[in-house]
Amino acid sequence: MALLMDNQFVPLPESKEVATKTFLESVSHIPPFFDCLGSKVFAPIKSDISGNITKIKAIYDSDPEKFGTLQDILTHERGMYGADWPKVGATLALMWLKRGLRFIQILLQSLVDGEKDESNPNLIRVNITKAYEQALKRYHGWLVQKIFKAALFAAPYKSDFLKALSKGQEVTEEDCLKQVRQFLVNYTTTIDSIYEMFISMNAELDYSV
Repeated sequence: MALLMDNQFVPLPESKEVATKTFLESVSHIPPFFDCLGSKVFAPIKSDISGNITKIKAIYDSDPEKFGTLQDILTHERGMYGADWPKVGATLALMWLKRGLRFIQILLQSLVDGEKDESNPNLIRVNITKAYEQALKRYHGWLVQKIFKAALFAAPYKSDFLKALSKGQEVTEEDCLKQVRQFLVNYTTTIDSIYEMFISMNAELDYSV
């Protein structure tokens, strides 16, 4: 479980503002998660997440004091880009990044909740499908959806997936899922806060690629 537990997200303050520096540090360890899914079909999602992290980091590095929180970045870009905002800059990068992070969150939550295909309990297709349909499907065109559907048949067994999350360590399914549940606490709170920020700032866009 080292992949996730070694890089937990920090608790948010009462204001629910997300500190850019600590967010970037935590989220930088997320892309390898997709290697645990085995299939190279998930590589585009991994690449998309990595690219969006890089874009946000570039803005933050340009003035760390000015862009102390993700809210600071969106507020600044809203004023800078005018009518082109929010479909530009770090705002757009964060919009897509949060969707990829939500995919992971729903997948892991579905696993710890015990959702499964009763006829094939060691498969995680049910969990991946739920995560994709709720987090990403509506933003993908027909071709991308077709590619994802093919990825389902290459999804690993649950036992292999959990072992990959544990970096090959021999841990019981119960212990692994217990640690996943612990990881999800701050991770989910952070993602929820980012979604709420986009809604409150009217920054959410609904288009497909």
